[in-house]
Formats: sequence, C-alpha cells, structure tokens
Amino acid sequence: MTSPDLRSQLASLTTEAFRPELADIDRLPTPDLARLMNGEDAAVPTAVARRLPEISAAIDAVAERMARGGRLIYAGAGTAGRLGVLDASECPPTFNTDPAQVVGLIAGGPTAMVTSVEGAEDSTELARQDLDALKLTPDDTVVGISASGRTPYAIGAVAHARAQGALTIGLACNEHSALAAAAEHGIEVVVGPELITGSTRLKAGTAQKLVLNMLSTITMIRLGKTYGNLMVDVRASNDKLRARSRRIVSLATGAADDEIERALAESGGEAKNAILALLADVDGPTAARLLEESGGRLRAALAHAPR
Repeated sequence: MTSPDLRSQLASLTTEAFRPELADIDRLPTPDLARLMNGEDAAVPTAVARRLPEISAAIDAVAERMARGGRLIYAGAGTAGRLGVLDASECPPTFNTDPAQVVGLIAGGPTAMVTSVEGAEDSTELARQDLDALKLTPDDTVVGISASGRTPYAIGAVAHARAQGALTIGLACNEHSALAAAAEHGIEVVVGPELITGSTRLKAGTAQKLVLNMLSTITMIRLGKTYGNLMVDVRASNDKLRARSRRIVSLATGAADDEIERALAESGGEAKNAILALLADVDGPTAARLLEESGGRLRAALAHAPR
C-alpha cells in the first residue's frame, strides 16, 4: 500500500496530472485517437528546444572528460533505465566505442530490461553498489534519468557520483526536481501531462530519448567520431554495415570502387583509415599512425599528413 505522502507527491507532478478533457478517449474512433496522440507527440521537440542551452553545456562538459578517457554512464529505472541502456548499446556499432566507454545501468540489472524488478528503483544503495562496481573516476560522467525526477535510484546514482568527483547530469521531465537539484547539470524537459495519466513511457520517454540522442551523438562528434555527417568510425560487423562503410568511404573521397576496396583491405576494413589513406595518398599503416597521433580525429590527421 502506498503512503498518503507518496500519493500526494505524485499528484503534484506534471507528468502524473489527470486531464479531465481526455476522460472519454476510449470511446473515440481509432483514427481520432491516432491524430490525438500524434498531436501530443508533436509538442515534445519544442519542449526539448527550450532546454538546448542546458543540454549544450552538459555535452561540452561530457566531451571534455571523455577526451581524457572518461566514461559516459546512464542510470535509471524502468523506461528511463531502458532508454539509457539502449543509447549506450548503440554507441559501439555506430561510433566504434569500447563497450565500457558508454554504459547503461538499470535498477535491478539486465533482468529489468524485460521484467519489472520490484523495489529496485526505490534503492539508493543499489545505485551506489552499481556505480562502485564500475570504479568511478573524476573523468567519468553519470547521467541520472527519471521522468518524475524523484526516483531514488537515479538520485542516488547522481549523489554518489558527485561525491566521488564525477561529472553529474540529471535528466527529468518535471520542474524543480530533486534529480536536477542533485546534479551539476540539471536538464528538465517539461512535456506536460500524458495522454494516459502517468504513462511516462509516452511524451516523457520520447523527450528523454531525444536528449540522450543529443548527449551521445554530439559528444561523439566533438570527439572526432564523425567526418562531417559521416559515421567514419562505424564498426563493420555485418553485411549491411560493411556496405555502409564502403558507401561512407565513397562519399568522403569520391574514389573509384577498386581504390576503395584496396584502401579498406589495407586498413583492415576501417572506414576512417581508408578515407585518410585515399585523401592523403598514404598507405594503410601510415594512415593508422597519423590517426593515432591525432587522437583518432580525421581532420587533424589530414592536416598533419605529408604533402
């Protein structure tokens, strides 16, 4: 049984607000429901846009630390935790990051990705244990994610990380949240009450996904993981990605197919190395050395290539 205090706290949250005007939506025809829900979702990017200054400041802080070898760590429960795990799991194939470089923690562990783990989100101690297992450093960043902004696991993760000297970000969907207050960088994307009362996997979840996309993607751009808008660090681990690698090399260099195949072969299939080899007219080993000396940044490697 929930306590009166908890029920009162939930009732005060924008994300939990009841909308009387939607009380009869179960009687609407499906096309009307679809239009209504689509209209609700359309408001999310505008809400995110209002927080672009905070998001940008957080990204610059994350990139600075990751350039020193730090990690990006997401921590959340339920939908918020799953979104963090999703974003983290997509970084290795997209940006060729080490799986340990961007990490998603969900209250209750991997089982909680598909099954509710009762009570896990209420434990600040569990958050501390999960972070201690990662051996935090001051170069790491911990992003607590919670639609309500009051989830103990997310708040506990941010508070513990901050005490360890790590950078902290609190992503919530209510104003004046405890999560944002606990973090150095608070990002509160207020999307308003949900179509289904309290179902924060809807607009709040979409808002969180958009912000996490920005955090990881723009950080990777700042770290030189792209060349223009090309995924030059893509990990070619299947036929589709191998074809994408060839296309990326072609778009970046305009080289003939046989030249691209030769450069990729010399570069062990690494698109970034092959691009450098073609644009700078160097062999595979030289391209690898130039990239290593330039911290993996293709533009910098091109600037230092022999003329």
